[in-house]
Amino acid sequence: MRRLSERAVRKALEGLPKWRLAGKRIVRVVRYEGFMPGVELLNEIARLAEQMEHHPDVTVSYGRMRISVTTHDVGGLTELDLRLAERIEELLRSKGL
Repeated sequence: MRRLSERAVRKALEGLPKWRLAGKRIVRVVRYEGFMPGVELLNEIARLAEQMEHHPDVTVSYGRMRISVTTHDVGGLTELDLRLAERIEELLRSKGL
């Protein structure tokens, strides 16, 4: 899998406006009430990641989740990262997030 240029990533992020480029990764912050909604959401993201065989870094806190996607092997972002972000975004939209 080849690493995408920053220009290609920025163009792709036009379709993912809640995601931002942070160095060699893309990041999305999600807010919710309490703690358990984050745990439940993490489980759904984990199932999706397992299906895709590509895994984000996720931090769950009270009222907040940070999702970070990159491909460590290439030291940056690939098409697979963007597809994973799109799938995660579909899940979040379905939940009104």
